Amino acid sequence: MTDAVPMIEGKGLARSAGALAGLKVIDLTRVLGGPYCTMILSDHGAEVIKVEPPQGDEVREWGPPFQGDAASYFIGVNRNKQSIALDLGKPAGREVLLRLLEDADVLVENFKPGSMEKWGLGYEEVLSQKFPKLVHCRVSGFGATGPRGGLPGYDAIIQAMVGLMSINGTPETSPVRMGTPIVDLATGLYSSIGILMALQERARSGQGQYVDMTLHDCGMALLHPQAANFLLNDKRPKATGNPHPNISPYSAFKTASCEIFVACGNDPAFKKFCAFLGLEGLPEDARFRSNGDRVVNRAALTEILEARLASEDGHDLCDRLLAAGLPAGPVLNVDEALAAPHTAHREMVTELGDFRALGTPIKLSRTPGGTRAAPPSFNQHGDAVLSRHGFSSDEIATLKADGVLVERRR
Repeated sequence: MTDAVPMIEGKGLARSAGALAGLKVIDLTRVLGGPYCTMILSDHGAEVIKVEPPQGDEVREWGPPFQGDAASYFIGVNRNKQSIALDLGKPAGREVLLRLLEDADVLVENFKPGSMEKWGLGYEEVLSQKFPKLVHCRVSGFGATGPRGGLPGYDAIIQAMVGLMSINGTPETSPVRMGTPIVDLATGLYSSIGILMALQERARSGQGQYVDMTLHDCGMALLHPQAANFLLNDKRPKATGNPHPNISPYSAFKTASCEIFVACGNDPAFKKFCAFLGLEGLPEDARFRSNGDRVVNRAALTEILEARLASEDGHDLCDRLLAAGLPAGPVLNVDEALAAPHTAHREMVTELGDFRALGTPIKLSRTPGGTRAAPPSFNQHGDAVLSRHGFSSDEIATLKADGVLVERRR
């Protein structure tokens, strides 16, 4: 396959076949964690065949806003994929899936643990025997075993259960759910990493394997540094708001025009920051000489810094601080961040026709990825996918007539 791709107009578009060109992924996932994982793979050239259930991926309805019959929630994580709708509850639907898997490299699914096994498609008993090179990634809430094995998991519930909500918010608030579905997104990221690890190992051994990913584990893996702190000092971590629990100054500060975030991670940075602001004597104050001193005396330091910053234009100040090599940035709203010049320079908003979404953050020099196609409509590629896998027109017509290949959402 050539690295060349057709030249089309837009932003954040793929300019090569991609680092994962030639990789075939059968995607049985819905909602967010699994689709986010497979979008990462598809951005970089993997052929992703999204197999939707008869009712479709439910996030097609998670709006407004909508574009056509698809909600923003679906549009944001399903570009570059082909959609085919199969009723896997029917034996003929499972037979179609097995044919799709014959030359697949990866299967990703997020059914409740035990569903694939109930259908006669379990990894150990069936899939690993039929397709020994297949990497099978399952995304579930808690896994199949253990005290909560087999139970459903949802982002916000996991945020609550693993402690993430308890460290979010301020000392005055009760625990607060993080504004983005951070557990689902992290699970998608970790799953793509796990799949690529399994493929790397397969290149040596020639064998696939099962990748067991759970929202529970991925959510808990995000508890740094709070878990590390607790495992060292046995003190229950608390919500601190914007201030970092281990570093000071590392927080948001008010200015005349906006809040800014300042991150002085070490003593030299703090001294340089103070010198920039004309507060040269501050690092010699016994309360602020070391990071440990500044963490203990955080309130006093914040009062001094906010008094100094009160007359500054935060946007201009941050530009000057960054130019001086000091880490600071204005606290922007989402619309402001999306419209920022550097966002455009990094192609972090991708556009193709009427389609707009966040671009890929993974920038490769020789095989850059990006947008190749807008998110698919329901079963948009059903006929084409089956034809490509050797199904005759008569077979396809029979599958439609029998309700196995689903043309309209039920």
